[in-house]
Formats: sequence, C-alpha cells, structure tokens
Amino acid sequence: MSQLIGFDFGTHNIGVAVGQTITGTASPLAALKAKDGQPDWQKVANLIKEWQPQCLVVGLPLNMDGSEQRLTDLARKFANRLHGRFGLPVELQDERLTTVAAKEELFERGGYRQLSKDKVDSAAAQLILEDYMSLLG
Repeated sequence: MSQLIGFDFGTHNIGVAVGQTITGTASPLAALKAKDGQPDWQKVANLIKEWQPQCLVVGLPLNMDGSEQRLTDLARKFANRLHGRFGLPVELQDERLTTVAAKEELFERGGYRQLSKDKVDSAAAQLILEDYMSLLG
C-alpha cells in the first residue's frame, strides 16, 4: 500500500490530505497557514514523518481553458521546494473545480458552518488526491 500526501496550494492557506492507493481514497488533514506561499516547513516535515508518503501531489491551478495563471507558477515552485527539501517524488494534478466541488460537498454535510477556509482547502486537497489516484488505474 502506498501512502500519498496531497496539497491544495494557496498563498495564505495550503490544504492537506492523506490518501492510500490501495483504496483510492483520501482524508483531509488540518490546513497549513502560509505566508506568501511559504508554509512552516517543520510542520510539513512532521506530516511526512507521521504519514511516510511515497509521493506528494500538488494541485496545479489552471484557468478553465487550461491556460496558466499567476498561481500556477507559485504552485510549481512549491512543488519544487517540496522535492528539494524532502527528496520525495512530487506530482502535479490539475485542480480545476476542486474548490467548488469541495464547497458543495461540505455545504451538503453541514451548511455554512462547514465552509471555513481551512476545511475547504483540505477538502479540495482530498479531491485533488483522489483525482490523481483515479488516474493511476
């Protein structure tokens, strides 16, 4: 069984989820605060130590037409930093509409109270990871 950690990159919050390839499912974890896209790297190290992932997956923010935006470059830099710091393989996964889907799912479960930024970001990370695993086939 392979463990994966997924990230929904943002400049202020980074959603986090952990998943298992054997089940193809993921669970949201607590989101990380970030300053200009930089998380507390010690917290990332702690997550990696705790979950022992074989791969990291970072959501790649693209416009609906597939073109890149400012956040796309920042997400790529974050992915490169993850690889450089921890030496694990890092994959990029198209994340179009994951935040919208995460908000809809959370709202269905608990109304507006569930729509806090950190819950939405980690639910989006969960969807990014599950989308990635569904492509592994």
